[in-house]
Amino acid sequence: MIKKVSTVLVAVAIATLGAVGSAQAARTDITVGMQLEPPNLDPTAGAAAAIDEVVYANVFEGLTRFGADGSVKPALAKSWEISEDGLTYSFKLQSGITFHDGSAFNAEDVRFSLNRSRAEKSTNAQKQLFASIDTIKVADPETVVITLSAPNGALLFNLAWGDAIVMSPDTFDKAKTAPIGTGPFKFSRWVQGDRIELVKNPDYWGTPAKLDKAVFKFISEPTAAYAALMAGDVDAFPVYPAPENLAQFEADARFNVVVGSTEGETILSTNNKQAPFDNKLVRQALAHAINRQEIIDGAMFGYGTPIGTHFAPHHPVYKDFTANSAYDPAKAKALLKEAGFENGFKTTLKLPPPSYARRGGEIIAAQLRQVGIETEISNLEWAQWLEQVFRGKDFGLTIVSHTEPMDIGIYAKPDYYFQYDNKDFQQLMSDLTLETDDAKRAEMLQQAQGIIADDYVNGYLFQLAKTGVANADVVGLWENSPTQANDLTEVYWAK
Repeated sequence: MIKKVSTVLVAVAIATLGAVGSAQAARTDITVGMQLEPPNLDPTAGAAAAIDEVVYANVFEGLTRFGADGSVKPALAKSWEISEDGLTYSFKLQSGITFHDGSAFNAEDVRFSLNRSRAEKSTNAQKQLFASIDTIKVADPETVVITLSAPNGALLFNLAWGDAIVMSPDTFDKAKTAPIGTGPFKFSRWVQGDRIELVKNPDYWGTPAKLDKAVFKFISEPTAAYAALMAGDVDAFPVYPAPENLAQFEADARFNVVVGSTEGETILSTNNKQAPFDNKLVRQALAHAINRQEIIDGAMFGYGTPIGTHFAPHHPVYKDFTANSAYDPAKAKALLKEAGFENGFKTTLKLPPPSYARRGGEIIAAQLRQVGIETEISNLEWAQWLEQVFRGKDFGLTIVSHTEPMDIGIYAKPDYYFQYDNKDFQQLMSDLTLETDDAKRAEMLQQAQGIIADDYVNGYLFQLAKTGVANADVVGLWENSPTQANDLTEVYWAK
């Protein structure tokens, strides 16, 4: 009888321990907060950073990819060989890869995707990444050979962008709303205006994701973002939109606050073809009317690094040009007088949703008013901003963070939305593409920074800090943002 009771007790104890173990098992789902909802999910057909923030490395992959430290790493290509003349790149692809619909991946998909992105009628926002490519050939199912028209020291870097991801010719037309890639997560559902859901890809060719499910939740209002984190409705907000709350999260043991760097040059973008901003004196006056530190303190609560050109301060070849456009309202007024605007003028200031733009816009409007420049502020939703400002070029001034990695080359595109047309700069960028010597490339990049600073193309404000908040048990989120991504490939719960 005693033996029987003991057996029952042991069985109960084992069941109890099993229940406790299950209760303590680490979670395998995560909800990530984002302030902006992507307009679509095809990174080759849109300029919005929010696209890559959902799909980069999670759903879609390219031949190479950016690591958390900004380095370029193998992705779909496991290795490559470069010819002595620098014109031929032979990429050896990973084996056994399938797309999320079960179809096989091979070199033909790479050829198709890159040719599509560089085609004459391509809508790829970074089409210049592929400008040096002459031909793309399939040597065998696991080998693709890219031949260049001239050497390009940045090709592997360029192929790591989200704009260079690989899709199947059978499913590329679904990418905007139901993307099918090769990544560790599969697209599951998009509830417009609310969230996008991903699930683990059980057939992933590489290291499998530790999470079974990921939800990207769109919360545009900073107060709502704060409430969602505090309530546990959101587990992480990698780019938290309300820096004024960070001290509260830092004092709460339930959360980790991580302040890192981004590639986001935050600028007062200026329409260089619209009067009076087609006058360099006016653009220079604009630059001297801006108090960067006041903007950083007022809009970002001290988070941000002042910049005087379009280049990230953490980059080894960054050159500090902030003194070139130091705050000097008296000089700004004198320059306006010299330009024929002694009594100032009126212009538009069209602002997208992020708080750095909305808050910063109010501060900048007050600063410009002090020198006689009156701004008509329009608060636009993201889709409106893309339509009116980015594509329509219907603006005088706007504020936006350019989060693409080392993207100074956009100043060589006369039809880009701020419409800067400088033939010397364009030639310098062409020469930079051909240059493979690192020391010479560094010198040329510094020269490029100086040209746009001296031309006062835009009002250079600050480098956007990456102010992230996450549940203290979440591990593996990027501290810095070498590209615009919420890479969940190595994220897991500690408990």
